[in-house]
Amino acid sequence: MKPAATGNAAIRKVAISSFIGTAIEWYDFFIFNVAGFLLLFNKPFYGNTPLDGLLFLFGTYSVGFVGRPVGGIVCGHFGDRLGRKQLLILTLLITSLSTFLIGVLPGRDVLGNWAPWLLFALRFAQGFGIGGEWGGAVLMTVEQAPSHRRGFYGSWPQIGVPVGLFLAYLVFFGLGKLPSGLLPFDSWRLPFLFSIVLVGIGLYIRLSIPESPLYQEIKSTRSKVPFRDVWRWHRKDALFAMGAKVAENGIFYLYTVFLLAFVSHKKLSTQTILIAISLAAIAITATIPVFGILSDHFGRRRIYLFGALFAGLFAFPSFWLVQSGRPTLMVISVVLAMALGWAAMYAPQASFFAELFQTRVRYSGSSIGAQVATIFAGGLMQIFAVSLLKQTNSYWPVALIIIAMTVITFISVLKAGETFRRQLAT
Repeated sequence: MKPAATGNAAIRKVAISSFIGTAIEWYDFFIFNVAGFLLLFNKPFYGNTPLDGLLFLFGTYSVGFVGRPVGGIVCGHFGDRLGRKQLLILTLLITSLSTFLIGVLPGRDVLGNWAPWLLFALRFAQGFGIGGEWGGAVLMTVEQAPSHRRGFYGSWPQIGVPVGLFLAYLVFFGLGKLPSGLLPFDSWRLPFLFSIVLVGIGLYIRLSIPESPLYQEIKSTRSKVPFRDVWRWHRKDALFAMGAKVAENGIFYLYTVFLLAFVSHKKLSTQTILIAISLAAIAITATIPVFGILSDHFGRRRIYLFGALFAGLFAFPSFWLVQSGRPTLMVISVVLAMALGWAAMYAPQASFFAELFQTRVRYSGSSIGAQVATIFAGGLMQIFAVSLLKQTNSYWPVALIIIAMTVITFISVLKAGETFRRQLAT
């Protein structure tokens, strides 16, 4: 069944609101990464430790990825039962308030060993919110978009990721320019406290958009237990979506998080990599909508497969460029890996996953497919990569990991089949 007729102005409003709300939530999620891996958390929460301390920090970072599938399953259930809009508001509150609380959380000097564990819990809450938010944000746009432009409009909330990433790095770069002693508290707390302002903006935007018309059509016949029905009706689709997520998610965090640990361990310029990631984030905001448009013309699968193939082939060359230590080559490595390989997978993912599932279980199915794989690809994989770096003092095991992940994703997308000509079934 086709979505209810939606004018160009209306769908643009929904797409823009989804983009802005998603950007705010990803800003909240990413500022933890930036603060942590610039070692700003070491003294207040973990003490002064070398690479082993970095592994403990990765553990706290990774718990956010445990929270993501939990949030995806729980919020997916209620998103299919109660509607997309209500869950978008709830997840925004959870993510932003937990971020604000990190900003006011005392360190070990006040709370002792409770400090890192409370940080651990708040990071889990961030992941829960992000995991629950993604499915609702993309469905609000995909379910209301014209069938021939679902790839393009579905890419709008995806742009929130690079924008949130760029804002996170920009804020911390700006903090470095502040005179010491200007603030009455540690300066790293300011980006977290700023989340309380952003949540007001996000709530205003999300309260102004309508509920998905496709959800309104099936409201009286909605699934009673969406998770069970996903496993009953869409088991293969959910597994294929998980496999499709592996390379996209793993590559994103290897290039934006692990690479910081890699250059620090190799005594290369961390500042150069931060600049490279920021430039890549800017480039991605341009390439994601382009790949979204291409997926409307050539299919989701072809664009997704191109991204996986490029990422796999570029795995070793990207580390060669980074390890050269030459700033220009380091920037080229990250920008190409992210703006071509990663973006080609991420851009069509929203429409691709949505088209795999019926409306009655679409929030749950999309969220399960998108979030379960993040535990391993985005979270635990980073710990594993740092451990391999410590043992081998080399990039080659991580490059092989990238290739292995792209093989899993390539096969999964190939098996899932093409979806872009499908109508969104109720």
